Amino acid sequence: MSVIIYSLGAAEEVTGSKHVLEIDGRPILVDCGAFQGKWNESDQKNRDFNIAADKLETVILTHAHYDHCGLLPMLGKKGFSGNIYSTPASRDLANLIMMDSANIQAHDAAFRQKQAAKKGEKFTWQPLYNETDVVKATNQIIGLSYNRKMYISTDVALEFFDAGHILGSAMAMVTITGQKKKSKLASFFGRVKSENPEDEIRILYTGDLGRKNKPIIRDPATNVGAPDYIVLESTYGNRLHENTDEAMEILAKVVKRARDTGGKIIIPAFAIERTQELVYYFHLLFEQRKIPEIPIYVDSPMATNATSIFQVHPECYDEETHKAFLTHHKNPFGFNSLRFTQSVEESKHLNELEGPMIIISADGMCEAGRIVHHLYNNIEDPNTTILLVGFMAENTLGRRLQNGEEEVKVIGEWKKVRAKVEQINAFSAHADYQETLDWLKEIDTSRLKKIFLVHGEKAAQKNLTKVLTENGFNDVEVISYGRTYILN
Repeated sequence: MSVIIYSLGAAEEVTGSKHVLEIDGRPILVDCGAFQGKWNESDQKNRDFNIAADKLETVILTHAHYDHCGLLPMLGKKGFSGNIYSTPASRDLANLIMMDSANIQAHDAAFRQKQAAKKGEKFTWQPLYNETDVVKATNQIIGLSYNRKMYISTDVALEFFDAGHILGSAMAMVTITGQKKKSKLASFFGRVKSENPEDEIRILYTGDLGRKNKPIIRDPATNVGAPDYIVLESTYGNRLHENTDEAMEILAKVVKRARDTGGKIIIPAFAIERTQELVYYFHLLFEQRKIPEIPIYVDSPMATNATSIFQVHPECYDEETHKAFLTHHKNPFGFNSLRFTQSVEESKHLNELEGPMIIISADGMCEAGRIVHHLYNNIEDPNTTILLVGFMAENTLGRRLQNGEEEVKVIGEWKKVRAKVEQINAFSAHADYQETLDWLKEIDTSRLKKIFLVHGEKAAQKNLTKVLTENGFNDVEVISYGRTYILN
């Protein structure tokens, strides 16, 4: 039996996760994410879709972030007609993310067509996919709950474990039994188990590994069995997060400053998980009377819809949130100071209002969406606070703000950064290097042969390799784009 793995995205970089597992030449794809960053570069990478989609046996989706699910509709366009496996919550959220992307691409195409017409130029740019492609992709997704082992091929079993990253996020344990079912009847009714478990090859894909003690969702699972190989994310491989208490103090300080100056707090946040988590924290601070009551606007239709999806998936909640919803009927996503905006007109109106106020808007890396317009209108106001609460990829506007650049380009125009830029890493949904190490020490590593690092920038992966090696994980390798690695 020949087993190899390779990556066609998120290899020595953070976005565009696409990892291929080949068993005797039969490819299984783990995640099919879009690249994010500089528009021209990421658009070209997303178009250079070098996966033979029609040859794929099946697809596994670890979670619904755009850099993990954003190119699933491209598979169907290129001939893939098989199953995509995810948790039920990930299926619902991925549909929302992909549909939003299709709508944004359609609007971009219309805008660029108008711009080209004004210049008398020929317009050639086309969306990667449309809403019909999204519907087709969503219809291919089969929901598989946590801790329910299922054969997805004649000799390959899949089991999801909670990754504690976002709602529905999963680690995918792929077990290759080493033998195929021999009859059609057995293929339909039976499951083949290796006579000797030592003949199995177990590969654990962490997807994006979450953190302990985050609100709403459960901690990352540690009862994941004993993998032979781990394909491990490394986003924060060279960083340590503040603890939540420190983060809450910073959050309270920022709100009080906005009250005193009459300014606005602009928070770029992904529509899924980070927005709901921030709302949850603001709710706690209000209840504890640690911050004054000022208006909070969630200016993202997708975040509004995602919040509704959160409410229908209590199977993903941690115990505290589960009790709040189901026992006490207390909704941490809805309180008096919170307002959701839907229309473009409502969004524009926020720029006309006086502070103090909090505006939470997507995209989390400040590359697209309504957040860009809020930055355009407020970045030169010294009373404004831009609060960064998540990872900012290289070459994004968010990274330039994070780096403290004094002048940045927003919607094609150079703007002085007079607003105060603050950052809180404690709200990150990714484990830092110590949390990653702690998780590895808690799982069963009795069979572990090697750890492969993906989904991280080079500096982060270098440091995480050092940390893991110093702590007894001696065989750690960074996956390079397109290079094949043999498993045995």
